[in-house]
Amino acid sequence: MSYSERHVLETLIYLPMLAALVLVFVPRPQKTLIRWISIGSGLALLVMSLYAFVAFDYDGGSRFQLQRSYPWLDQLGIAFALGIDGIAAPMVLLTGIVSLAGTIVAANIQRDNKDYYILLFLLIAGVYGTFVSMDLFFFFFFYELAIVPMYLLIGIWGSSSKFKDFDRPKEYGALKLVMVIVAASLLIWIVIIGVHVESGTGSFNIEIIMASIDHPSRFSGTFQSVMFLMTMVGFGTLAGMWPFHTWSPDGHVAAPTSVSMLHAGVLMKLGGFGIIRIGMMLLPDGLQEWALLLFIIGTINVIYGAVSALAQHDLKYVIGYSSVSHMGYVFMGIASMTAVGLTGATLQMFAHGIMTALFFTIVGGIYERTHTRDTLVLNGLASKMKWGTAFFVIAGLASLGLPGLAGFVAELLVFIGAFQTQPILGALGVLGAAITAVYILRLIGRTFYGDRDPKWDNLTDLTRREFIAATILLIPLFYVGLYPQPLLRVIRPGVDAILAGLGL
Repeated sequence: MSYSERHVLETLIYLPMLAALVLVFVPRPQKTLIRWISIGSGLALLVMSLYAFVAFDYDGGSRFQLQRSYPWLDQLGIAFALGIDGIAAPMVLLTGIVSLAGTIVAANIQRDNKDYYILLFLLIAGVYGTFVSMDLFFFFFFYELAIVPMYLLIGIWGSSSKFKDFDRPKEYGALKLVMVIVAASLLIWIVIIGVHVESGTGSFNIEIIMASIDHPSRFSGTFQSVMFLMTMVGFGTLAGMWPFHTWSPDGHVAAPTSVSMLHAGVLMKLGGFGIIRIGMMLLPDGLQEWALLLFIIGTINVIYGAVSALAQHDLKYVIGYSSVSHMGYVFMGIASMTAVGLTGATLQMFAHGIMTALFFTIVGGIYERTHTRDTLVLNGLASKMKWGTAFFVIAGLASLGLPGLAGFVAELLVFIGAFQTQPILGALGVLGAAITAVYILRLIGRTFYGDRDPKWDNLTDLTRREFIAATILLIPLFYVGLYPQPLLRVIRPGVDAILAGLGL
């Protein structure tokens, strides 16, 4: 293993922290320098993320690769241990893509952009740390680090929602998001402490704990059942699980554009990833006991989220409820406990992260120009925002599962896994996809086509920065849709290892 391979995962955590530290010493009036440092750091993160993904040896036979471990608190068995498997590698790549696009879009921030970027990089460091941590203590530490900056990012730089029937301040969305997610985190912390103590290993290391699961005196059926249910609710809340999902659309609506991109693009994926990493790998018997409930909730997510999106007329609320719906496919894929279903769930997290970030990029551009997201007011924008319309339509087609785009491959795999185990629920999932097509096509027609209101005659198309950010997100949507094999061959070893732990 080369020096760069040994230290690539550390770099993914340290680099955004270093960027935040450097920005602390940059004079506040130097807004252009702050933007270039931030965008340069975002580019470096994408390069390192791509390197980590390519360096993953899918034929290597090892579950975790690129491992590094540094003792931290030996008395409690805590170490700064890093590594990635076939599930984490695509999530690392996703984070790099969305982070670069997000730092470019964040260049539109005019007020206190230094503080904004510092908080944004702390969030990014937390996301990377969660995906690559093999020690449960640091897993939780970085998980919390990714959540806490959201309050300030939304509360200070966000926007309030004002309609005829309600007025919702941005502070409401910020506080609701953090309170709900932190409350759910308490369940996760209980699970981590419980697993650490019950394993009897004296370690927080995931691999060491996994090795103890088969010991006859460890991890009883009752223990796994209770702990998995807490894991499912704790992580599921961040992933937008019904009925604990209401924080998510409100958070999306209040957040500034780049934060919405990271929120929907990668932060929600920590929830699905946590269920896989802790629930499936460390509590396999608990998963098998609660799999049907997870499947049912996932199906409710799909249909409820789609119907709710159909009823919205705020662009961000539509996409927010759409995210709730699409994360339901992740739950369904996990609950199927099949190779094809779990592969689809992982690919769905990647595809949804990209297309939702693209959605929010364009919606943010529309809001900056019109100062509204109300689809009852917006109409005929295509004649003035040709590029913006093209990008939004492509994101919409990916959302409804058009063949040739990443969303289709992911949903197809989930549906196959669902029909193999729960065909009735799988059929309901397909119904949810049909409803998705209805609200996406209606949204496109209402917002971008038809007679243009004269008040939008002076609208301008995407700026160069917005165009570049949208293009960065567009490329993987097409690439994975047309040639998913590079992603699938990395995901599959991780899936096979997890299913082996389930005895399947």
